[in-house]
Amino acid sequence: MSTILSIRDLRKRYDGGFEALKGVSLEIEQGEILALLGPNGAGKTTLISTICGITTPTSGSVTVGGHDIISGFRAARSMIGLVPQEVALEPFETVIRTVRFSRGLFGHPRDEALIERILRRLSLWDKRNAPVKELSGGMKRRVLIAKALAHEPRVLFLDEPTAGVDVELRKDMWDTVAELKADGVTIILTTHYIEEAEAIADRVGVISGGELLLVEDKKRLMARMGKKRIEVLLSAPIRKIPPALAAHDLVLTGDNDTLVYEYDTHAERTGITRLLNDVAAAGLVLRDVKTRESSLEEIFVDLVSEGRS
Repeated sequence: MSTILSIRDLRKRYDGGFEALKGVSLEIEQGEILALLGPNGAGKTTLISTICGITTPTSGSVTVGGHDIISGFRAARSMIGLVPQEVALEPFETVIRTVRFSRGLFGHPRDEALIERILRRLSLWDKRNAPVKELSGGMKRRVLIAKALAHEPRVLFLDEPTAGVDVELRKDMWDTVAELKADGVTIILTTHYIEEAEAIADRVGVISGGELLLVEDKKRLMARMGKKRIEVLLSAPIRKIPPALAAHDLVLTGDNDTLVYEYDTHAERTGITRLLNDVAAAGLVLRDVKTRESSLEEIFVDLVSEGRS
């Protein structure tokens, strides 16, 4: 695949001295889905706003499809669709006229067949003549996506697109994103929902304090940084962990009847066999043993914590 979005040493410093972006560099391939994770104030929205021409960078460069966002602003911006966090829609305008207007803003001729396809894909066709003010919050989010798609962008930014949306509608939107990817649209998604990144992203980027901590293939990231934990359920609760088990760095949880042990799946020895032998030697009776992998959320929290230290 070819690179469609190239960001090099991008910096944004405001007049008061606050540096929102600190030398961000990133290459994004055509047709991929990148999930950008980070806490509030990490720089996610500033990065998107800069790429889309809403905010002027202090230094660095960005090209979209080979077009520089400053010297070739119109060509670069025409390739970008943006779904912002804020739902800013004309409340008394109808859905279909709202979407048509967005297409016209980019100088494209009317294409009723395209508008119909977009509205049907987003389950908005039945609401096409309804005023925006009559829609639910989730449906308004869909209108924002329809507006962003009206001029047929090749790069789509989704800035917290499912914030405040119920679970069922969120999954519908994930399906829509998958369809767009199949059409070759590149998607950059910022989200607070870690399961969103796990469900649909090809790569995951973690940003904190204006710095891009890493960008990596989602599966490879989880394999490289994820840990497994084994939960040893005891037949009876204990008051404290026996001294004979101190070397295993265990945590006593539940109703004092579960021992939790974390281990690296890539280590030469996991220590599980020794642990189970020592548990039996300590006179503890097992009721069950469970294993669980670290979630992407746990990995994300660890990365951000490391970045702050």
